[in-house]
Amino acid sequence: MDTITFEDFMKAVSAYIDAKEDLDKIQDAYQFALKHHSGQLRKSGEAYINHPLSVAQILAEYQTDPTTIMAGLLHDCIEDTSASFEDIKLYFGEEVALLTEGVTKLGQYKFKGLESEEEEKQIIQAKNYQKMLLAMSKDIRVIIVKLADRLHNVRTLGSLPEEKQKRIAKETLDIYAPLGHRLGMYLLKAELEDTSFKFLNPAQYRLIAQMISDTRTNREEDLNLMRTNLEYLLSENNFEYNVKGRIKNIYSVYKKMQTRNKDFDDIYDLLALRIIVKNVESCYSAIGVIHSKWTPIPNRFKDYIAMPKPNLYQSLHTSVIANGKVYEIQIRTKEMDQIAEYGIAAHWSYKENRDRIPMTELVSKKLKWYGDLIKFTEESESEEDVLDLLRDDILHSNVYVFTPAGDIIDLPKGSTPLDFAFRIHTEVGIRTVGAIVNGKIVPLEYELQTGDIINIKTSKNSFGPNDNWLKIVKTSGAKSKIKNYLNKQRRDVLEEMGKEEFTKEIQARKLEIPINDKVVFEAFQHKGIKTVEDLYYEIGKNTISAKTAINALSGEEKVKDQDLMESINRKQQSEPKGETDIIIEGIDNPALKLSNCCTPIPGDRITGYVSKGSGIAVHRTRCNNLQNLDEGRYINVEWGHDRTKVYGVNLKIIVSNRDNILADIINTVTANKSTVIQVAASTNKRGEGIIKLKAGVRHKNELETMIINLQKIHGVFSIERLMK
Repeated sequence: MDTITFEDFMKAVSAYIDAKEDLDKIQDAYQFALKHHSGQLRKSGEAYINHPLSVAQILAEYQTDPTTIMAGLLHDCIEDTSASFEDIKLYFGEEVALLTEGVTKLGQYKFKGLESEEEEKQIIQAKNYQKMLLAMSKDIRVIIVKLADRLHNVRTLGSLPEEKQKRIAKETLDIYAPLGHRLGMYLLKAELEDTSFKFLNPAQYRLIAQMISDTRTNREEDLNLMRTNLEYLLSENNFEYNVKGRIKNIYSVYKKMQTRNKDFDDIYDLLALRIIVKNVESCYSAIGVIHSKWTPIPNRFKDYIAMPKPNLYQSLHTSVIANGKVYEIQIRTKEMDQIAEYGIAAHWSYKENRDRIPMTELVSKKLKWYGDLIKFTEESESEEDVLDLLRDDILHSNVYVFTPAGDIIDLPKGSTPLDFAFRIHTEVGIRTVGAIVNGKIVPLEYELQTGDIINIKTSKNSFGPNDNWLKIVKTSGAKSKIKNYLNKQRRDVLEEMGKEEFTKEIQARKLEIPINDKVVFEAFQHKGIKTVEDLYYEIGKNTISAKTAINALSGEEKVKDQDLMESINRKQQSEPKGETDIIIEGIDNPALKLSNCCTPIPGDRITGYVSKGSGIAVHRTRCNNLQNLDEGRYINVEWGHDRTKVYGVNLKIIVSNRDNILADIINTVTANKSTVIQVAASTNKRGEGIIKLKAGVRHKNELETMIINLQKIHGVFSIERLMK
C-alpha cells in the first residue's frame, strides 16, 4: 500500500477546511505526533508516524471537523509515547484531549490467556463492546476515529503473525464492520469486511474473487450494453442523470451464498447499475420509465426513499429482466448517493455543520437507534444490559416495522409485539394488554415481519409483566426492562418481609432503636446498605439476619475474632454424620461414605468407588484422587431428593485484616440458613487474612447463594472451595 505523505494529507484537508487557524492546529498536531513517535517503528518496519497520518487521511476523506482530525493524528500518543492527557489538553484543548483519551481507552484491553477459546472469544467481545458503548454515549467521534484506526490496521495486517491476523480480523467482522454498517458508512464497512474475510477464510475469499474475476469480461459486456440502453431511455425521456456500476463486496457475496443457499450465478446484484438523478421526483419517474421498458421481477422492488433504512440509507431498488439477464438497478439522488457511501458522515461533515452542533447531539437526532442507545444508557443501572442492547438488538436488527403514525422501528429477527412496545417506551410495554398488526388482532407471541404496522393496546389496569413475558420477548432491551419491573415488584415484597422480621426481633428483645437512613448508612455502608429500605430488603432475602442488624444498630459490644472462633469451636458443632441421601441402582442400604478429600454435596456430579473392605467411597467426579484410582472399580451413584440433610463443605476465604470481618462472614453464613461447623484464621506473607471455614449446607445451590453473599462483604478478596 502506498504511504501517505504529509503534503497529500494537507491537500485533502485544505479541500474542505479553509480557516488558517484550524489548518495551523492540524499541522501542530502532526508535528507533536511526529516528535513523540520519533524512532518508533511498526511491525512492518515503516515509521510509526505513517499510521496516525493514514488514520487522519481517512478521516479527511469523510470531511470530519478539525478536532476529529487532530484526534486521529494524536490517537496513539497517550498510550505509546511519553505524552500525557494533560500535555495534549495544554497544547490542543480539552475537547481534543478527551477524544484522544477515549480512543486510547477503547484499545487498551489486552487479550490474556484464558481457559478456553470460547471463553476468550466471549470476554474479548464483551470487553470491546462495553468500552465502545461507553465511548459512543459520550462522543460518537471516538468511534469514528476508532473505525478509521481499525481500517488502516486491517489494511496492514500482512505484517503481523497469523494468529494475531485472525484475531483482529474476527474482531473486525464481529464489532467494527457492523458498527460501520449501522452508521451507514458503506465504503468503510465493505473494506473492513473484505479485508478481514481475506485473512479469516483465504480459500473462500480467493474462490469468490476468482469467480468475480472470471466472469468480469462477460459481466462488463452485459453491463455496458444495459448502461447504453438505460442512458438512451433516460435521455429520450429528458432526465438529468449519471449511470455507473456498483462496487462488488466479496464478503457480502459470500454471505448471500451461505445464508440464502444460492449459487454464485444466482446472486442478482452481480449485475448492478446505479442511476443518479437530480431530485426525488425524478427517482420515481425513472422507475416508472424503466418498468415500462423491462419486466420487473416480483417482490424485488424496494422503496428505501419513503422508508429509509435506520442508517439513513435511501434509494429505490428494482430487479428487471433484460437481454435474458437479471439486473439490479438502484435509483437515487446525488445526496442519497453520498449518504449511501459515507453514511452519517455525509450529514456531519465539517463543511455542512457550520453551526458546530455537537456531533453526538447531531447524530442522536439523525439516527433513532443511536438516540435509543443514549437514552437506554442513561436509564439502565447495568452496563451489561446496555452492552446486550448494542450487541444483540442494534447491531443485528434487520426487521423494519411501523408505528401507526408511520415511524420506522428496527428490531432483530424473531421480535414480537412486546419487543416493539418496550422499544416505544417502557410504560407502553408494562401496560400492554394486546396487539393489532396490519389491522388484525395477534397474540403477543406473534413474530413480526418487515412492513408490519403495529398498534399496541394498553390499559392502566394491566397486571403488568410476568415471568412468561421473558420467554416471549427477543430483544435484550425488553428483557432488561421486564426483569427490572419484576425485581422491583419482588423487592417490595422482600422489603415487607424484612421489616416484619426486624420488628419482631426488636419486640422480642424489648428494645427501642431510632432507625433512619443516616443511622443505617453509618452502620452498614461497608455492606453497600444506604437506606432503611435497603436494610429491610437485605434482611428479607436473608443476606443479613435481623439479629445481626439490631446488634449493629444498638451498638452492642462487638465480639473479638479470637473469642468468636473459640465460641464456635467450643460448641462442638460436629460435622454432620449419619446416613447420606445417595442412591445406587440395584443396591439397598449400601455401605458408603462421602470422601473427605473432596467433600461432595447434593448438586455436585458424583462417582462411586468400590474400596476393598470399606464399602463405596463417593467422590466429586472432578476429584483429583478419583482420577488416580482404578476405573474398573467406578460405580454409578446419584443423589436422592431429601433436602433436609446437612453436609459439610470447606471454604478458604482471603480477606483484609479489618475489625469484625470474621463476624460479618459468620453472620452472612447463618443469615443464609447455613451453619458454621468450624473456623480458623491466620495471616499470609502479604498481611492478608486467611479464614478457613467449614459450613453445613443442604445443597450446592445453597452454597452458591452463600458465596455470592459472602463476596459482597467489604474486604473479602477471594473465596475458594477446598477439596479438603
